[in-house]
Amino acid sequence: MAGERDLATLLRDLRPVLNPGRYVYCTLPTKVPAGLRPVVTVAEPEGVTVVVAQEEADALGLRYEYVAAWITLRIHSALEAVGLTAAVATRLAEEGLSCNVVAGHHHDHLFVAADDAERVLGALEKLSTRST
Repeated sequence: MAGERDLATLLRDLRPVLNPGRYVYCTLPTKVPAGLRPVVTVAEPEGVTVVVAQEEADALGLRYEYVAAWITLRIHSALEAVGLTAAVATRLAEEGLSCNVVAGHHHDHLFVAADDAERVLGALEKLSTRST
């Protein structure tokens, strides 16, 4: 099934869901060690950034500074869709909320400060409602 491209439809049907747990960003000097189960992996010149469950990072003694909640936008967005990230970021910025966006093939995922998760969900619901 092809992803949605129409911005009005994307915003109307966001259907954000808060995934259970807390997640942290860790930087590793080389590849991801065996047994580590990141939900996001990004290779950068400075090292490999992983987003993992906080308890997994704690169990492995990994350092981190940022503790996040993970929100998935359940609308199946097309990778070439225009404006979804901008609309979400603008709405959250209006509320003074930070957000780190990761696009998967089917959905967009937001990593937000753990303590702000409910406020982010409220802002996203307002954005979705305004778009109907």
